Amino acid sequence: QVQLVESGGGLVQAGGSLRLSCAASGRANSYYAMGWFRQAPGKEREFVAAITWSRGITAYSDSVKGRFTISRDNAKNTLYLQMNSLKPEDTAVYYCAARYYIFSNPPTGSSEYNYWGQGTQVTVSS
Repeated sequence: QVQLVESGGGLVQAGGSLRLSCAASGRANSYYAMGWFRQAPGKEREFVAAITWSRGITAYSDSVKGRFTISRDNAKNTLYLQMNSLKPEDTAVYYCAARYYIFSNPPTGSSEYNYWGQGTQVTVSS
């Protein structure tokens, strides 16, 4: 079992920045991939970014590429999402996810992940 706890959400003006954190505990180790997903009211959960824990290979959705950066701190077992140049359409509940994964490019589908955090709200005002 892997436990994931997100933090760092909040209210920010358009153009501002936030950094989300996801603390992993339990069986999470270097054979995992981790990702960030988000879900706005009335919309499907969508992929934001993902990273392989051991090699740090990343993937981003087109909507956040160039604005968001995913990273991890192996020593702290913590995943981050640095979000810059935020837009009102980035408003959503952001979820951290993890799965056992030994391949190169991280998975980008929500159904491919089997551990999830409780989510943290990000609200961007115009």
